[in-house]
Amino acid sequence: MNARETPRPIAVRPMPTPVAAGPSDAPVVVALGGGHGLAASLAALRHLTDRLTAVVTVADDGGSSGRLRRELGVLPPGDLRMALAALCDDTQWGRTWRDVLQHRFASQGELHHHSVGNLLIVAVWELLGDPVEGLDLVGQLLGARGRVLPMSAVPLDIEAVVLGLDPADPSAVSSVRGQVAVATTPGSVASVRLVPDDPPACPEAVQAVLDADWVVLGPGSWFTSVMPHLLVPDLRRALCETTAQRMITLNLTDQAGETDGFSAENHLEALFLHAPELMVEVVLADPAVVTDRRSLEQVCASVGARLVVSSVASSNQPEVHDELRLAAAYRDVLG
Repeated sequence: MNARETPRPIAVRPMPTPVAAGPSDAPVVVALGGGHGLAASLAALRHLTDRLTAVVTVADDGGSSGRLRRELGVLPPGDLRMALAALCDDTQWGRTWRDVLQHRFASQGELHHHSVGNLLIVAVWELLGDPVEGLDLVGQLLGARGRVLPMSAVPLDIEAVVLGLDPADPSAVSSVRGQVAVATTPGSVASVRLVPDDPPACPEAVQAVLDADWVVLGPGSWFTSVMPHLLVPDLRRALCETTAQRMITLNLTDQAGETDGFSAENHLEALFLHAPELMVEVVLADPAVVTDRRSLEQVCASVGARLVVSSVASSNQPEVHDELRLAAAYRDVLG
């Protein structure tokens, strides 16, 4: 981390976690992603197990996270904060801390739109000098039903190859850099890479993947939250070599800019274009995204996966995953 002063070592007393331990036969699950998509999968998975680890992308460069990243040189804390909030226990303690973490200031000054959770996480990082230890400590404070880890030990940038940015030449290829810029591009994203292109993986994240019973990738912003995990060499290697069962949770809709017009098959094809050696056991999809079941099953079969179709969307907001429906779908798959 890039602190302006050398952090003063402090003694950290282990804090009691105010949640009961899960059953010993609960599956060990690692969920990878970022933002609202990862929060949705974590909120569902916490109903099934607290032997749960979130591995979170660290390429955000917008909003409060981007400001803290630029000013202090730290990992962007926003997606990590959202993962911790999703794992807060469903008690008064957990709900209170979830709301505190997610609270944003509204002012005419420098604090405007900063979230309390982002500031808390960065403060603990500065005191401890270790992002993983800091996240563990915040997780203990919240009574989180699981662990939150960054996918890499350094902040990353996403760079995309984009088509169609020039109206006069729709086939022209352009380069777009930055998570916000890629996520909101009016062009068509063809591929992405990380800068630096050989970033160090978080060792604890790699070990969590190797030790898991199940690994869940997605849902989320496909090119900027889901796919980056496959672009960190050591993490990608772990995802390919783990003995865990691997499941991809498809999005409920395409995303304007990033995956505009993508079918379910297109999402999978883009993923496997970036990691052709990755094998997957299960692809979970809502019926609304299965427009051609035979075609989707063929794409799944090409990577060794079976297609599971289950209603996981909210009845009121069809573009949002319903926590309990998604939990039920995961329960049926994880057994």
